[in-house]
Amino acid sequence: MTFVELNKLTKRYGAMTAVNGVDLAIEKGTLVCLLGPSGCGKTTTLRLVAGFIKPSDGQIKVGGRVMSSASGSEPPEARNMSMIFQSYALWPHMTVAENVAYGLKLRKLGKAEIETRTNRILQATKLANLAARYPSELSGGQQQRVSLARALVVEPETLLLDEPLSNLDANLREEMRFEIRRLHDEFRYTTVYVTHDQTEAMTAANLIVVMKQGNIEQAGSPEDIYERPRSEFVAQFIGGSNIFRGKRVGDRSVDCGGGLILDCGSGEFEGNDEVAVSVRHHDMHLTAEKPAGDPNNWATGKVARQVYLGSHRDYLISLPSGETVRAIAPVSVAIPENQQVWLHCPPDRCRALVH
Repeated sequence: MTFVELNKLTKRYGAMTAVNGVDLAIEKGTLVCLLGPSGCGKTTTLRLVAGFIKPSDGQIKVGGRVMSSASGSEPPEARNMSMIFQSYALWPHMTVAENVAYGLKLRKLGKAEIETRTNRILQATKLANLAARYPSELSGGQQQRVSLARALVVEPETLLLDEPLSNLDANLREEMRFEIRRLHDEFRYTTVYVTHDQTEAMTAANLIVVMKQGNIEQAGSPEDIYERPRSEFVAQFIGGSNIFRGKRVGDRSVDCGGGLILDCGSGEFEGNDEVAVSVRHHDMHLTAEKPAGDPNNWATGKVARQVYLGSHRDYLISLPSGETVRAIAPVSVAIPENQQVWLHCPPDRCRALVH
């Protein structure tokens, strides 16, 4: 059942359009990640949903009720939403328990109910043993859990998160990604999560919405977005891909020049003009031995760079055309710089892209 619905949502600032006619239906209990680079419109979309800004056109419905339109908007405090910002925004003079209970006190709930709900959420967020501490006595990850607990304790219909892990170090970010997912699975609030970090989106989301220049480029499950990108932007932004360009020469073949013909096992062809083909870095098979047999889907080049990264080696290969491609290889494949190599692009991993 659709719970949050964006219909032709648009926000303009003078001649600049930050959000451009966005249509999106979010089912109740879904965690949606708005993913994209800086300036793509994801945070503006979140702020529109929160009611902090009014749309120029279109509307936002929550639970079937119009919350925002060009003619008027419900104020944020009337939307039964909780929002978590990049900064933790905790009261420094209040303990963890007092910070978490603050929203309940504003709602003038009874003392017993406040205590019961606060204790329950502190247990769920693994903060019960820290209840008497002050924010300055907590780590960054613990502070972020307090902000999550404070947002969840008021039992909002919708939870909004604006890049909540950006201030944490790499190890804490990884821990909190799974914590956010765990809490979502437990409480099942409808959640809209803004991030530019694809790993956060892949870890946390039921639905990823990739945005570019105020538009939705593609929406789907993490697996769908990663395995079946429709455009060059999505293929390169999610996971990283080599993009080959050429002309369609057969039913599902593309002549990329220099003797390289790619048979494509998936994707869409729009015609016989220029076609873009994506191949993930880790799907490129690298060898120092010249292959025999069918020459299709094989390219040759020289190693321009090789970096050892512990779990794998990251290669940059210069092709005769002057272009470069990346390939991820096992650590056992150790080929020195300037040596000639051959690259195999498996047909089932070559995907034709739409423009």
